[in-house]
Amino acid sequence: MSPSSSASDPRAALVTGGTRGIGRTIAARLAAEGYQVMVCGRNDPGDLPDGVSFHRADVREPEQAASLVAAAVDAFGRLDLAVNNAGGGPPVPAATASPNLVTAIVRLNLLAPFFVAQAANAVMQLQPSGGLIVNIGSVSALRPAPGTAAYAAAKGGLEVLTRALALEWAPRVRVNTVTAGVVRTDDNAAHYGDEAALAAVAATVPLGRMATPDDVADAVLLLASPLAGYVNGASLLVDGGGQLPRYSDAAHA
Repeated sequence: MSPSSSASDPRAALVTGGTRGIGRTIAARLAAEGYQVMVCGRNDPGDLPDGVSFHRADVREPEQAASLVAAAVDAFGRLDLAVNNAGGGPPVPAATASPNLVTAIVRLNLLAPFFVAQAANAVMQLQPSGGLIVNIGSVSALRPAPGTAAYAAAKGGLEVLTRALALEWAPRVRVNTVTAGVVRTDDNAAHYGDEAALAAVAATVPLGRMATPDDVADAVLLLASPLAGYVNGASLLVDGGGQLPRYSDAAHA
């Protein structure tokens, strides 16, 4: 699994959970910027953006995470960027969350990024150009909502993991987080409800709208650009300024 790239080779990126939603947009944008891109998932989506290939993997399993990274290096001869995007979890009250569900949420949102990062770092440390790992986090780590205890705890751990890995793996490998706010995708549109409900959610954001997957992809591209060459161990907050405090509405009412 040793990289065999030269400086003239196209850059190569891996995006976990890149078959739909935010991950698919990140993968498409990287491909449009000239990256060779591989995405993974447990099921082949059948169609992918131009310049994006698929490898079946469940990154919650360390052996499959390592095999995924090996497949990317075999295909591209190098790995410049690994984006840990796979994540999520259903809302569930903390008092009644089953041990199996809690374990599954933590495995997907914290342990899987760790496994992928370990495998990616082993490759990137051998490359003259090093590499970059970007973890896709969530504002749930900073302001959890009811029903998100396990998810918020895992994303909080991901923020700390980013800083810890940035300390250990520099200077060859940088590690950063994109901490996303409320992002409008097909999945969360179904969760929040109809257009009126989505507009009500958007109205709580100072910028007046929910984020789009492209907003998150923009942040990844920024961190991957030379403009962010000295950014390491950082959390780039992409949340439109947060959310307006409820006490403000209560006071006006």
